[in-house]
Amino acid sequence: MDNREDGLEERRKRLSAQLADRKAGDAVEAKREAQSEESRKGMALGFKISSEFISAVAVGAILGYGLDYYAGTSPWGMIILLLLGFCAGVLNVLRSVGKVAEPPPLRKKGSGDGAGH
Repeated sequence: MDNREDGLEERRKRLSAQLADRKAGDAVEAKREAQSEESRKGMALGFKISSEFISAVAVGAILGYGLDYYAGTSPWGMIILLLLGFCAGVLNVLRSVGKVAEPPPLRKKGSGDGAGH
């Protein structure tokens, strides 16, 4: 009977060691997954910021080209609206990273707080 108790105790020790190894492996895997999640979030933010900037510049260029084409103001419409698109792109980037606050919402006339403001 004593030999059987020793066998059970030995199996419990092996099982405890295997469980400890598995928990350590799970902790390493969880840490790796957390790092990879942060990397994906950073890449998504980078793509978002770059696409906002590029689209603002592209819209400015297209509107400037259209203005020059129909109004015959070549190249001034393209230059001015391209610069305005660049400024809008920079402002969008700064808003995305939190360096510039969003503008406050505009209130309609007559929808004040009753004090006439």
